[in-house]
This record gives sequence, structure tokens and C-alpha cells, in this order.
Amino acid sequence: MALLLRFVLLCGVADFTRSLSITTPEQMIEKAKGETAYLPCKFTLSPEDQGPLDIEWLLSPADNQKVDQVIILYSGDKIYDDYYQDLKGRVHFTSNDLKSGDASINVTNLRLSDIGTYQCKVKKAPGVGNKKIQLTVLVKPSGIRCYVDGSEEIGNDFKLKCEPKEGSLPLQYEWQKLSNSQKTPPSWSTDMTSPVISIKNASTEYSGTYICTVTNRVGSDQCQLRLNVVPPSNRAGTIAGAVVGILLALVLIGFIVFCCRKKRREEKYEKEVHHDIREDVPPLKSRTSTARSYIGSNHSSLGSMSPSNMEGYSKTQYN
Repeated sequence: MALLLRFVLLCGVADFTRSLSITTPEQMIEKAKGETAYLPCKFTLSPEDQGPLDIEWLLSPADNQKVDQVIILYSGDKIYDDYYQDLKGRVHFTSNDLKSGDASINVTNLRLSDIGTYQCKVKKAPGVGNKKIQLTVLVKPSGIRCYVDGSEEIGNDFKLKCEPKEGSLPLQYEWQKLSNSQKTPPSWSTDMTSPVISIKNASTEYSGTYICTVTNRVGSDQCQLRLNVVPPSNRAGTIAGAVVGILLALVLIGFIVFCCRKKRREEKYEKEVHHDIREDVPPLKSRTSTARSYIGSNHSSLGSMSPSNMEGYSKTQYN
């Protein structure tokens, strides 16, 4: 019985050593957008593995509607890395000698579209092995904006807000007060890990410089805020000034409208008077027509005189 068990164990060991194996365990990797992800794939060969070495990396995108894509391939002692357009120029083998047992790759300048399951397949007949790595790309908090929502006056209620422009969830917030002697009010103890701090019945003790730090699993960013709680402003004087300004503006507008209407009335009156004068005076005859009528009448009178008449006329003139 012992001999039989020993024989079975020896057969199992021989079968194990005869097959290709990938020593890298399956794992999950988290990286920030823009960084480089190292995806390990170490393997060992046995003397029985005599076929050509083929290494293939595939990507199963997070979008289940897309099929598996070959992103890089080693076959016939050549590397082919232009299969997948989205990763073209951004995926490379880390080793210069893939036959040494290192099929790991680097994916540079990570994008959110790179999220998915990466599978390493190594073939060297008769051995075959594969491992999967889950890659998650996260966005660091950035573009943090700190501001006061409300009027910073004594007795008022307002809020301190901390808002990141982008950042993958979950996000953690931490507020700190940097003033020299003034401490954070005890009522804020529960709000110091919140993106919003609510202030009720504000007093001067709240004044100071605050820093809000936003953190997630791949990075952090912060912003700074200066809070000055001041006495209430003279609202009555402000309102009175605004009313006076509005009244002056209305008076000015009314004066402009009055001047425009007055000018239009004067222009209209001048046109009407000029038109009436031209209708009362008859049109003057031209000098040419008057001269012609005068010459014509004299010519007709002279033409009607006979020689006898002319003689008498002449005599009469000389007498």
C-alpha cells in the first residue's frame, strides 16, 4: 500500500514538472489616471516544453458589450503591439528576453477606458498557462475649490464648502484651522470630515485660515480659505443710496425724453410754417416769358400800322 501511494505521488510530481506554469497569482491593481500600470506575468518551463514560445495578452473591457481584444503578441521571435487601437503605443513588454520567463507588460498613460480584465496566455507545446489581472483606473482629486456660502457677518448663518472638480469615489474630507491662537469651535468636531461646515450665529472666533484636504485611494489635493467674520454693514445706508441712485437715473431719463420730444415738436412746427408760406405766394413768372410777351405785343402793334399811319405817327412825334 505504501509503495502504491509513493508511485502515485511520483507520477503527480512528474506530471506537474512536465507542464508550463505561470507563477504570478491573479490579483487586482489600482492606479491613477495618467500613471503607468505594471501587469506581472512570470512563467516557468519544463524540459518537455519544446514547441515555439507564444505569449498573448488579451483585454476584456469593463463594457461587457465589447469582445476580448488582443493588445500585444509575441510569436516567432517577433512582437506585435498594434492590434488594439486604443492601446497602440502605450503597451510594452518589460523584458528584452521573453524566453527567460518574464512576460510582464507596462501600460502607460492610463485612461479610464483601460479599465478591465487583462489575461496573460503563455504557450509552449505541450505546455499552456494563463492568468488574469483586474485593472482599475481611478482619478485623483483635483481642482479643489473652497468658498463661503453666505454673508460673513457676526450673527449670520453661513457655510464653508469644499468641492473637487474631479475625483473617483469614495472621497474623504479633512478640514484644518491654521490660526495661531484661535481654536476650532467644539461644535465642528463632526463636520471636520464633511465637505460642508455649517456655521450658526457666527462670531469673530470663527475667523481664520482653513485648509480642506480631499483624498481617495490614489491621491489627494487641497485648497485654502480665509474667513473674516465682520460686524454687520450699514444696510439702511446702502438701501438709501441705492434708492437715491435709482431716482437720479429716472430723473435723467425723463429729462432726456423731454428734450427729445421738444426738439421733435420744434422741427415739426418749422416744417408746417414753411409749407404754409409757399402755398400763399403765387409762383413768379420767369423773365424770359415776360420779355417775350412784351416784344410780341409791340411787334403786333407795329405790324398793324400802314405807311400812311407811319407817316402821321412820325409827324406827330416830331411835332
